[in-house]
Amino acid sequence: MEYIVFKDVCKYYKMGAHKITAADHISFSVNKGDFCVVVGPSGAGKTTLLNILGGIDTCDEGEIYLDGRLVSNLNKRQLTDYRRYDVGFVFQFYNLVQNLTALENVELASEICRDPLDAMETLKSVGLEERSDNFPAQLSGGEQQRVAIARALAKNPKILLCDEPTGALDYDTGKHILKLLQDTCRNTGKTVIVITHNTEITRMADRVVHVRNGQISAMELNENPVSVEEIEW
Repeated sequence: MEYIVFKDVCKYYKMGAHKITAADHISFSVNKGDFCVVVGPSGAGKTTLLNILGGIDTCDEGEIYLDGRLVSNLNKRQLTDYRRYDVGFVFQFYNLVQNLTALENVELASEICRDPLDAMETLKSVGLEERSDNFPAQLSGGEQQRVAIARALAKNPKILLCDEPTGALDYDTGKHILKLLQDTCRNTGKTVIVITHNTEITRMADRVVHVRNGQISAMELNENPVSVEEIEW
């Protein structure tokens, strides 16, 4: 079932007298429960797509649907609710509140939502129940990213959007985070979209969207996604 749909989406930015095309008539779809990887070089337009889908930014042309809802027509107030209730974000840098514990960071997200998951159970699901009383400064980079993922999941969102989620992590820790995201997709049925410049990661995806120069250069369906443990880069 088509869960996320982009139809002829365009996004322009003005740089002085110049108009920059960040998204150039983008069309693709993602099914519910897919682990989707959007891949391309820096500056290709990947983050622009993620920001538009996540309601952080808006498109100038075209239509975007999530679960049958026309997201691209939402006003500012509706977009605020959409970001709050429907979208979980995981960024390259963890954006944790430094004077709150791991558990309190997760609770912060669960408190603003209609149908949140239990904060401690969510922290447990990412393997951090024993670090719940630690502050971010007392956690490793990988642990902080796990808290950030738990925070996003505690909202019980429709989709999980991950922008270079392993970019600030070492190789082994990055692999653990990708496995956690893949397991989350498989175990919860959440639709997960990961943005990366690393083409090797595409082997673990159900669906791959290649972006170059603001356009879709290729799309692939992967019949046999592999576990991240089998991937080397």
